[in-house]
Amino acid sequence: MSVGREEPGHGAPGGASPKPEPGAGTRRQWRAWTLALVVLAPLVLMMLVLDPIRQDPAYHLFADYRSYCGVPNFLNAISNIPFLIVGAIGLAFCLRNPVPGALRSWQVFFLGVALVFLGSGYYHWAPDNRTLVWDRLPMTIAFMGLFAALLAEHMGAWLERVLLAPAVAVGIASVAWWAYSDDLRFYGWVQFAPLLAIPFALAAYPARYTHRRYLLYGLACYLLAKVAEFYDPEIFTLTSRALSGHSLKHLVSALAGYYVFRMLQLRQPVGAQPSA
Repeated sequence: MSVGREEPGHGAPGGASPKPEPGAGTRRQWRAWTLALVVLAPLVLMMLVLDPIRQDPAYHLFADYRSYCGVPNFLNAISNIPFLIVGAIGLAFCLRNPVPGALRSWQVFFLGVALVFLGSGYYHWAPDNRTLVWDRLPMTIAFMGLFAALLAEHMGAWLERVLLAPAVAVGIASVAWWAYSDDLRFYGWVQFAPLLAIPFALAAYPARYTHRRYLLYGLACYLLAKVAEFYDPEIFTLTSRALSGHSLKHLVSALAGYYVFRMLQLRQPVGAQPSA
């Protein structure tokens, strides 16, 4: 019997359920506590060890600030269109189809992805800390939707009912705290906690659904997007001013969301017969 799989009872006297696998409860507790450590330890360490992380004003100075058709930072703005596309098709898919697993969390994830188009577009019209709030808010909604889905589908479906709304509230609070205190530590944790949880959950928990590897594809894309963001001017120069690293970040980040959509589109419960 695989840990984390629901097995039908057969042959037990009086129709009783089969006995749990020896040590299964201990393994579940070990995984839960380790996952909590993986997720929460970085926040505790950042708050105790690091000084407040201020928003660098130079963050708003992008390599490609060209305007076209009266739109400032044109390519940085329109490169957000894939977020709208991926978010819309993902949300429509979840609304039309009985997606197995953490359905509400996946809906929240794709809603957040779609809203990045509006928030980031608004920010790039006039980049500063005030407009950056609206860029980061939808991202935290997406991050926390992903986080709730990941936990619910690996630890128990009941977690979605108790975790989704508080998780989204924590994400929004992290942006509000940064806007109030100019301290990015809390927001940084909200952004990277789900990314830390993905490889641990895939390694420690048995699969309930197929195609989990698509989460790793999405994780790789997001990490590449952060690299592209860091090397914004270098990529702009390397491409002969055709595409900046920041615009590339948007495209690759949207691809990460697309991999999540493809996972949901293709997956089936483990052990189910493939659809014809």
